[in-house]
Amino acid sequence: MPIFLSIPPLAAERYIVHGFSTAPMGSMGMTNAADPEQVTENRRKFAGSLGVKPESLTVIGAVHGSEIGRVDRPVSLVKDVDGLVTDRPEVTLFATFADCYPLIAYDPLNRALGLAHAGWRGTEAEIAKKLVAALKREYGSVAAELRVGIGPGICGDCYEVGPEFAGRFGPEVLKPGEGDRLLLDLVEANRRQFLAAGVLPRRIRALDFCTFESDRLFSHRRQADGTRFAAIAALR
Repeated sequence: MPIFLSIPPLAAERYIVHGFSTAPMGSMGMTNAADPEQVTENRRKFAGSLGVKPESLTVIGAVHGSEIGRVDRPVSLVKDVDGLVTDRPEVTLFATFADCYPLIAYDPLNRALGLAHAGWRGTEAEIAKKLVAALKREYGSVAAELRVGIGPGICGDCYEVGPEFAGRFGPEVLKPGEGDRLLLDLVEANRRQFLAAGVLPRRIRALDFCTFESDRLFSHRRQADGTRFAAIAALR
């Protein structure tokens, strides 16, 4: 049994491979890492567990924005983006997380793939819509044909935010918490964006796994020590 997580419908797709690392696999976060060499080794082992070459890892900078870039060859780090798209099997998309959500969009007709990092800032800036738009722009993808996966992150019952968020998100994804606190559902927010972009409801699947509730994944809210889990997405 693999120790990484995956989204069943995407795992059944013939021409892509994806997965989310778990805490037993070690931290995948390089920023503020106490032992960068160990993180590099953790990343290599994670890539190997999915059958992809470690040297193909192309890391998304993840700056809590909504810029989506295109990559045609492996690059060690793509700065200033929160998402990447590719149609090259030799490129493995890679990003790290600790409560934010991995978004994967796959076009089986044009054999194109996108991976994005969606925190509240990226979600507010409609990164899910922009991921769909980037696949359409670069590869001619049709939204209705995309297969979308939303990976693990902090769930809507645990993601507590302040009253200032009331003006940032609608009531359909924001509900009252304790006192003046609010609870933000990033899964639903991104799902609605994918739907608005034309993705079919039956082709969107979220992995029901909360980073805050489970110590199987790293969580910044639970332990702000710089540890991160990672998402890998690649074409076969």
